Amino acid sequence: MTSLNLDTPKKIGILGGTFDPPHLGHLKLATHFAKTLHLDALLLVPSGEPWQKGTGITPAETRFQLTEAAGIDLARAFLYLKIPTQIGIDRIEIERAGPSYAIDTAKALKERFGAQANLIWLMGADSLIKLPTWNSWKQLLEYVNFAVASRPQHDISVEMSAEIAQLLAKHQCIDANTLEKSLHGLIYLDNSLSVDLSSTELRNQLKSPSRSSVATEQIPSHALEIIANLGLYS
Repeated sequence: MTSLNLDTPKKIGILGGTFDPPHLGHLKLATHFAKTLHLDALLLVPSGEPWQKGTGITPAETRFQLTEAAGIDLARAFLYLKIPTQIGIDRIEIERAGPSYAIDTAKALKERFGAQANLIWLMGADSLIKLPTWNSWKQLLEYVNFAVASRPQHDISVEMSAEIAQLLAKHQCIDANTLEKSLHGLIYLDNSLSVDLSSTELRNQLKSPSRSSVATEQIPSHALEIIANLGLYS
């Protein structure tokens, strides 16, 4: 499940992140968009050097291991829900030297899957709001579409900068099916899913006395087993 070999160009969702740790919010977002957008494949892409996250990040190989484990739970959910989307855990950012920039990943995946592949970058509203801080962010939509899930603590209409307002005015589409008609350049905002889990907050909660209850409620079971075995976040 760590790589995908697709015979023909497909509709491929990309969910990147530090996954430190992966949590049920990631899985809910992945499941929702796999179903809503009828994705042929979904790539979970752990960052190699998450340049915006500062220090204290769990080593990349451990985060990759956790993401693979979470992928097992995600695959079981897809099977139960009869979602045919293939799942891949991709090492593209871990194996690339230097800071992990989304633009480099988008270019590399476009080259890998071909010009006719429909790459859809999945994210929460908080990431869209912060998009102008990303490296070469204005170029991203030349390679991918965006599918954005609402977050309870982030009201896009209130928090977005003038740059994001202009971006939405130019690129937003109302209907998810529209993403099938364009290989790049569209932004779909989905308000039907509201995920309010944060890896940063989760790490802090795991250091508290309520660690065990927090973990079982918010972390996929296979990832949780690795966290317990390695003594992470304690």
